Amino acid sequence: MFTELAENKEDYKTFYEQFSKNVKLGIHEDAQNREKLAELLRYNSSKSPDEFTSLKEYVSRMPEKQKHIYYITGESKAAVENSPFLERLKQKGYEVLFMTEPIDEYCVQQLKEYDSKKLVCASKEGMEIEEEDDEDVKKRKEEEKAKCENLCKVMKEILGDKVEKVVVSDRLVDSPCILVTGEYGWSANMERIMKAQALRDSSLSAYMTSRKTMEVNPHNPIIKELVKRTEGDKSDKTDKDLVNLLFDTALLTSGFSLDEPNIFSARIHRMIKLGLSIG
Repeated sequence: MFTELAENKEDYKTFYEQFSKNVKLGIHEDAQNREKLAELLRYNSSKSPDEFTSLKEYVSRMPEKQKHIYYITGESKAAVENSPFLERLKQKGYEVLFMTEPIDEYCVQQLKEYDSKKLVCASKEGMEIEEEDDEDVKKRKEEEKAKCENLCKVMKEILGDKVEKVVVSDRLVDSPCILVTGEYGWSANMERIMKAQALRDSSLSAYMTSRKTMEVNPHNPIIKELVKRTEGDKSDKTDKDLVNLLFDTALLTSGFSLDEPNIFSARIHRMIKLGLSIG
């Protein structure tokens, strides 16, 4: 019956708006019918921002070299469609599904793959983007990592326990940096959902909250300048402020909330004073 209903897009849209949560709950709880229910899922995506698309339609549009189904979770479509996590994927022409309901986080925990293709979160570690087997590309990447090695070390020292490590990113094109979470921990969106739970288990939060990895973009002018400024392990108070400011802005663009907004405000005000040449 549902399959027949799905053939009429307008009727199915009305049905889905009313019962999408039930379908997703079914995927989370009903292992026996999970594959059948997956056919009923509909999402907006980077190639279909205004119309719902099914997983079947997504797979039919996949380029030949694409091996995985990519998705991103967030509070709203506006929050995810221009996310820095999607920069490289968009550049390569890979479609990304927008999952913007809290129940989507629970749904994808159970729906690991569709049509033998793994579902991969764009905001977590371990996101593989298929690259051409080009020796020049590999050599260039190694050179970029070597150039940023000292900066990554200095940034880690400045940020301390706020991040687990600082590495060179493969997923950024324009943005200077982002914060990714562990492949098997909570995403930034899941962390936000769990913080809103009135009866949440604090011990579970401590266990599941991922240590963040900061990824820097070696092509970004800000990162290039910081590489120069931190050569020979020399960094001053301004550099520390800049690194902390980059971390705070990366928290916001990566979907996290600021723990200490007053410190962030003070840093912004210091930068404004610098810009206005006020002592």
